[in-house]
Amino acid sequence: MRKMLCLLLALLCPLLCLAEKTPDWDYPIDPLTLRNAEGYLTLANRDHLLDASYAPNDLVTVTAKHVSGRFQLRKEAHDALLLMFTAAKEDGCTLYVKSAYRSYQTQNTMYYNRLERNNGRDDGWVSYPGASDHQTGLGLDVLNYAWTQKDGMNAEFGNAKEAQWMAAHCHEYGFVIRYQQDKQEVTGINYEPWHLRYVGLACADYMYRNNLSLEEFTEEWQGYIASYNAAGGDYEALCKSLTTLPDPMATGEYDDSGDAEISFFQLP
Repeated sequence: MRKMLCLLLALLCPLLCLAEKTPDWDYPIDPLTLRNAEGYLTLANRDHLLDASYAPNDLVTVTAKHVSGRFQLRKEAHDALLLMFTAAKEDGCTLYVKSAYRSYQTQNTMYYNRLERNNGRDDGWVSYPGASDHQTGLGLDVLNYAWTQKDGMNAEFGNAKEAQWMAAHCHEYGFVIRYQQDKQEVTGINYEPWHLRYVGLACADYMYRNNLSLEEFTEEWQGYIASYNAAGGDYEALCKSLTTLPDPMATGEYDDSGDAEISFFQLP
């Protein structure tokens, strides 16, 4: 009997160890980035409405070249925008901010004014209040000079060299074209080659290379986390482990007062 039990345990142990093994994180984006602590991946659309009271707490005044008026963006997005405008200028493309952060109240007014002009029909050009990417403080409209002089915007801007430059290079600065030409059924918004959205460098590069809208990217990474957890992982525990400092270790060195020095890093 003892031999049989030992044999059974020998067979079961590898299976038990396999079941308890934490799966490797192999998604191309770092788990802490997907935690969205800074809100750079916040999705705003008809299915994910922002609260009327929502407003970013790190808005700064736009100093990049812009049309008349005062505009605001979240600080990291604005810092990236300045770099992008400089690079565009070096390539012969002068860009102008036409619109940036909008409050819920402003969007509400714009939406219902549009409905009134269209006899109550939503034509897909102005987002429903709470569904506007502009309310995140990460979305903005960027044009060339000629289009800043026009009364309104349309998809023809996509033919301008400045629009084509942005489509090819904005991901290098953490931005994506929020409403792509072939994604209207996904986003619910018409093609807007002027509308940029800051998501950070890693995510912008991944979305660009895989032709993903923010809706598609959100569904993908959230699905990966669900699969990771279902396979025995613990996403929250993983994030915690990545932000927890290791136990301090004595270095063997002493300061001038005779106290032992410690380090949180493995010494060679």
